[in-house]
Amino acid sequence: MRLLLSILFGAAGASAQISPNNLAVPNFHISGDGQLSDKIILTPPYPGNRRGAIWAESRNSRPEWQANLDFRVNGPERGGGNLQLWYTKEGQTSIGTSSIYTVGKFDGLVLVVDMYGGRGGKIRGFLNDGSTDYRHHHAVDSLAFGHCDYSYRNLGRPSQIEVKQEANSFQVSVDGKRCLSSDKIKLPSDYYFGISAASADTPDSFEIYKFITATSSSVAREEPQRYQPPQQQQQQQQPNQQQQQQRMFQDTPASQYASQDAQFADLHNKLQIMAHSLDDLFGEIHKLSFSSEGRHQEISRNVMSADQLNAMDQRIQGIEKTVKDYQGEFSRMHRIFENSHSNMMQNLPAQMTEIIHTKSPRMGVFLFLILAFQALLAGSYVIYKRRRASGPKKYL
Repeated sequence: MRLLLSILFGAAGASAQISPNNLAVPNFHISGDGQLSDKIILTPPYPGNRRGAIWAESRNSRPEWQANLDFRVNGPERGGGNLQLWYTKEGQTSIGTSSIYTVGKFDGLVLVVDMYGGRGGKIRGFLNDGSTDYRHHHAVDSLAFGHCDYSYRNLGRPSQIEVKQEANSFQVSVDGKRCLSSDKIKLPSDYYFGISAASADTPDSFEIYKFITATSSSVAREEPQRYQPPQQQQQQQQPNQQQQQQRMFQDTPASQYASQDAQFADLHNKLQIMAHSLDDLFGEIHKLSFSSEGRHQEISRNVMSADQLNAMDQRIQGIEKTVKDYQGEFSRMHRIFENSHSNMMQNLPAQMTEIIHTKSPRMGVFLFLILAFQALLAGSYVIYKRRRASGPKKYL
């Protein structure tokens, strides 16, 4: 196996650390909430709902290859999130920090590590030819072409995923054990590798320790080199180049170039140096342009467009207008309540007094009824006595 030096980091013997300066990973671009230390932390342990990604800046030109990813996931008991290993045509500019549920359309392969099914963890494979929009699909999980169970959380050690594309087979292994394979999958070359992660409200922390790509193909074109060699090699080459340029650009009197051949040789050497300098300059401009384009794409994804700003401004203006209209209604209702309260407090006592005086029963009527009842009783008693006295008497 031969390592692809432009698409790896953390390989033993390649460098002592993932980053030589702890600021960036050579030939890779970190975006989102990704952090760099002795490892790459795509999502932090706190807070939740974070996204991070790292993408290779060079395409894989090999038709047969092998990719190894070492990662670790830590989190609380009910933590959640997902990790994606991408091999796609679009790369950083179109996918960025997206997950399998937010990516939209893409062309290539993605392996997803998450808690799907609630059985301790699962690794699933998805393929797309650019025609399916995963973001708006009603059942993304049903699009997986294969899966295997794998408990990846809080193991206390890194886990390793190995993806191997050979001439007649495709295979994914986890910790040395086969996860899924097929002899019908043939991924094309000239695609980008990338890793993205997203955490839930109760977050899992996804940490990347190593990503290595290698090829077993003996006949393959040279790997496109987009960047300069490592710093130590640069530091060794730069003084030599400067010394050569200083020697070739030393001022010499015109009398030394007596013949036309000498003058032509001097002119040729200087034109060569200028051409090399221009090539270096264009290379630096190309790198700056590529980096600026990536940053512009990231900023464009995070910043709202003018149409969105205009729509939001219109909504805010509509809300302000509605609030002003309701303020007038509230003021009118407040005045009505105040008038009703004042009228009630002023008129209610007088009205209650009038009702009591006009509607209450009079004492004279009450006394008359009592006297009439007593007179009726007395009259009844007198009549009863008279009838009894006038009646016949019986003697024994």
